[in-house]
Amino acid sequence: MVVASESDIGRVYVDAAHLARLEFRARALSFIAPAPVSSILSGSHASRLRGRGLNFEEIRGYLPGDDIRHIDWKVSLRLGKPQIRAYTEERDRPLLVVVDQRMSMFFGSNRAFKSVVAAEVAALAVWMGFASGDRVGGVIFDDSNVVRIRPLRSRNRIKVLFGAIARMNQALHAESAARTNYDQLDAALQGVLQLAGHDYLICIVSDFAGATERTRKLLRQLSRHNDVVAAMVFDPLWQRMPEHRALVVSEGRLQVELRIEQEKVRAPLAELFKDRTAEVATLLRSSGVPLMALSTDEPVADQVRRLFGERMRPTLASGV
Repeated sequence: MVVASESDIGRVYVDAAHLARLEFRARALSFIAPAPVSSILSGSHASRLRGRGLNFEEIRGYLPGDDIRHIDWKVSLRLGKPQIRAYTEERDRPLLVVVDQRMSMFFGSNRAFKSVVAAEVAALAVWMGFASGDRVGGVIFDDSNVVRIRPLRSRNRIKVLFGAIARMNQALHAESAARTNYDQLDAALQGVLQLAGHDYLICIVSDFAGATERTRKLLRQLSRHNDVVAAMVFDPLWQRMPEHRALVVSEGRLQVELRIEQEKVRAPLAELFKDRTAEVATLLRSSGVPLMALSTDEPVADQVRRLFGERMRPTLASGV
């Protein structure tokens, strides 16, 4: 593990304290979008979640404004007047954040590295869930490990979760001999299947490097009985490559200088990444899981606010 300098935190690395401070930024955020949103990767889609389940509470007389779909017709006929089956919303829904910290995430051309963005998105999701009264846990993975943390409604559990994210994040460095393990994405999702039961909210944050048909099947399995959201982290460099400089890229031991000031190098490379991004986006969309794009060059809280929206604030009566 590297020792991150103060100037690196929030750009190249995160620590548990940085993730904890995001609680303030998450206070106004909500998982329920006020309206359908658009993603540059997925096209228009409604990112509304199924929300919490309902618990049956009682049968009572019909009142104006009640949903007629909740009328119990058998009881109504027996009593001779309309009766409603009343429900209360479940107050607790387990939340799992799935956080990718592989070498493919250790890249950023502007504001922050993809690995940092993934950690920050996960932290915001955790604080949003915790503020809603949910249990929180996670599955964090790098190129060799998958760590599973069972959901619990506890600040101490959040501390454990943020500590695990920070340790994997700070283990990333440019001189690492490790190469991106593309199989780890599916291994992590398999771990989620073993951890999640029914009616979980699962937030997967990754660049989805190595996504395959098996990835699609695992996502479909997860979404069968749970709410699943996929947040695809990308760096805009591949969309607007600089024309007047060389680019050095590395994946572990291999390091290559790309002369992208040359059109014959830049154009095919840009097309390659564009095609690959579209391919992954198509695969994820076919799983039925809502897909959102998160860029490395914009503050994470601003993007989450735009994609999910804010909690509705109570409206004050005029003159108050």
